This record gives sequence, structure tokens and C-alpha cells, in this order.
Amino acid sequence: MAELARKDLPVTREVWPRDKAVQYFKSIGERYKRRSSLDSPNEEVSLYREGDFIDLCRGPHVPSTGKLKVFKLTKVAGAYWRGDSKNEMLQRIYGTAWAKKEEQEAYLRMIEEAEKRDHRRLGTQLDLFHLQEEARAWCSGIRKAGRSGRSRAVHAPRLPDNGYLEVRCPQILDRSLWEKSGHWQNYRENMFTTESEKRDYAIKPMNCPGHVLIYNKGLRSYRELPLRYGEFGVCTRNEPSGALHGIMRIRAFTRTTATYFAPRSRSSRRSRRLRRCCKRSTQTSASPRSYTSSRRALRKGRCRRALGQSRTRASDIPGFQPSRLRSAPGRGRFLRPKIEYHLKDSIGRSWQCGTMQVDFSMPGLLGAEYVAEDNSRKVPVMLHRAIVGSMERFIGILIEHYAGAMPLWLAPVQIAVLNISEGQAGYAARVATDLKQAGWRCEADLRNEKITYKISGT
Repeated sequence: MAELARKDLPVTREVWPRDKAVQYFKSIGERYKRRSSLDSPNEEVSLYREGDFIDLCRGPHVPSTGKLKVFKLTKVAGAYWRGDSKNEMLQRIYGTAWAKKEEQEAYLRMIEEAEKRDHRRLGTQLDLFHLQEEARAWCSGIRKAGRSGRSRAVHAPRLPDNGYLEVRCPQILDRSLWEKSGHWQNYRENMFTTESEKRDYAIKPMNCPGHVLIYNKGLRSYRELPLRYGEFGVCTRNEPSGALHGIMRIRAFTRTTATYFAPRSRSSRRSRRLRRCCKRSTQTSASPRSYTSSRRALRKGRCRRALGQSRTRASDIPGFQPSRLRSAPGRGRFLRPKIEYHLKDSIGRSWQCGTMQVDFSMPGLLGAEYVAEDNSRKVPVMLHRAIVGSMERFIGILIEHYAGAMPLWLAPVQIAVLNISEGQAGYAARVATDLKQAGWRCEADLRNEKITYKISGT
């Protein structure tokens, strides 16, 4: 390249008939350029000549090789012919060229700093997020310091306070993953599918396969188990139109999903703990407890103790009772043994809310392993838990149960501050600000209207 730059060879554009270009590249053994010329939709193709070398290119180019004295080759990488992994692997050479040496040095320093600070590398090293081939251009992440207000809305235990890593998984995953998990063969009619760049994808109907991808990002030891992932994730299912019912049964819903990875020897003990947690959380969520006491417990980090000490049962609320335990053959057979938690509302209807499932198959299907005490590789057992199932369904149940007259702990607006005249507007605004800072859901109505009008509107 340095020799060609010193020769200062002119670079000129030529236009050939397509058949001539095809024949020429065939004669010199350039089969890829021959195929490109043959597939051209035009009768003529563009070529560039540099001395005795002729290349197929649309251009434009510099006028001569003498303009390329300041250059640097940076890397070599593989590239599939025409970007299709089914085709041959070729070699791609990367380089950069500049008018001045100083400009090139400044650019290379910038590239070096960019590599040091690359969020893709640092994010993986710090275990903040992951990029997977099964979900191209979608990230899954672990929110190590995350707090979600949605869990507090139903008095569910906060994930980090109970040893969970709060994660977020991609909404769309490659067909190959769903084939491994068995969803594509057994559940495809209930999944929304799409296609991009000649690859088939499906919008996730559940969160747990994405949790396995996060688990598989490192070699796990028995000392790390049980490993707990929790996600407030949106799932999408192609429910039949006849089964849809407001927000009780919809096609996109938010699930409070938690996944345990545990050795088989400890799965029974873990499943019992999960059952107790589901029962306790469902009962507490249905209870109109004192809002201030629950907020105080959350702020002081005593959420688990507050839940453990609570003696309030869902059955204490007239008309809101858990269903009795009974078997339901055939229900949830795709995800192996499971327990469903049903609640009866004020008019006697039963709604499935929480679930707890034991999964012996998916970890093995998706390649999840851990190193046991004897240094052998073993497959963990997955325990799936959804405390209230669909958040939308649970909220819909509560709306109908209370007939819209929400108790204080559940009301979207707990306190409304109203001024009687404009003279109190400033004071009313300060009161509303103080209440919000104290953790109350508060609004201020400072309109220049009669107080009776404001009250009726509130």
C-alpha cells in the first residue's frame, strides 16, 4: 500500500456492459465479483481502474493513490458473503485514511479511549446487562440497585430485600430459543411471531427463558445456588378474542415473575418456601392494611418482618376469600407440576392469580448447568413463582371488589389539597409538596373555583 501511494497511480471510473464484466471476472477467478455482476439489475456495471487492477465498485474514489499516504490498517474480521450465515465466510480488512498525520493520530487516540470506555464490554464485566445472539439488538439486564414501585402497590416483598437480582429480559427472542424450550412446537398458536432479516422471532409469552439466558452468562458453582432472579416484565400472548375480558384477560400483561435456580436436592425445601411466600403475599396484598405502617416498614427495610408479623388474612375481608385446594388435571401441563392460587371476589367469582411451578426440563433444554461439589456438571431445577400473576388482572379484581371506592392504601390519589380562595394557593401548594415528599400520593387543586365544585369534581 505504501508503494502504491508513492507511485501516485490515477484512479478512474469505467462503465462496462454487464456480460463483459461477468466474463472478465470469471477469467481472472474472481467468482464473488462475477456473481455480483451477474446479479446486477442494470445492463451496465461500474468499475474502477488503478494501474493494472480493476475492481467492481460504485464509488466514488480519490483521484489517485497519492492521496492515501496517511493510512493505517486496524483489524481483520470474518464476514459472511452477503451477510447470510448460510453462505461462505470471507475476510474483511478494516482501515482508515487521513489527509494529515496529526488528524489520524487524534482519531486513533479517540478510538483507543472508546475501547477502554466501551459500555458493551464494561456492562458485561460489571454484570449490568448482556447482549445475546438469540435477541439481536435487545439487551437483558440486572438492576442491582433497582427498586420498583409496582411491587409496593400490591404490598409484595421488594425483590432486592429478599435476595433477588431484579432483571430485565428482551421482549423478542429468536425462534431457535423457543424451539429448544419447546414453546415453538407446543405453544406457537398462542405466541405473536415476526420476521426480521430472514430470521424468525417471537414476542415472549413468559419471562423464564430469558432468565436462563442470564444464568448461562457464566459458569455457575453450587456455592452460588440458589440463584434468584425477579422481573416485572411484560408478557404477550395471542389469547382467543372470545376469552378477552377487560384487563382481567388481555394479550399484553405485566407479570411479577421470580425464578429460582437450585440443586435438585434442595428444590423441595425451596418450593415450600415459595408456596409460603405466595400465600402470604397474596393474603397481604388483598388486605386493606394501614398504609402508613406499611410505608414505614418499607422505608426502614423491615418489609419481610412486617409481612411475617402480619396476621391479616384475605378471608377477613367480606367476600374476598382464597379458594380451597383442589386438583386440576391438565392445567399447566406444559410447565410441569404447578400450584395455582385463586381468589374469590365479593360476588363469588374465582380468579387465578399467583402460581408456583417446578420445572425439571427447561434448564436442561437451554443448557443451564452448575459445577457440583464433586466437580461434575449438573443441571439445576427451576422454580417459577408469580405472586399475583397478571398485575392488570389483580388490579381489575380489586377495582371490582371495592366497586371503585378504593381504600386509602390502594387509592391512586390518597390526598387532595384544595384551597378555598386564591389567597391560600401558595400555602396549599407547599402542603401538597410536603405530603409528596413524605411518600403520599397527593394532588393539589388550585383552580379559582368554588370549593363545592372542586369537591364534587374530586
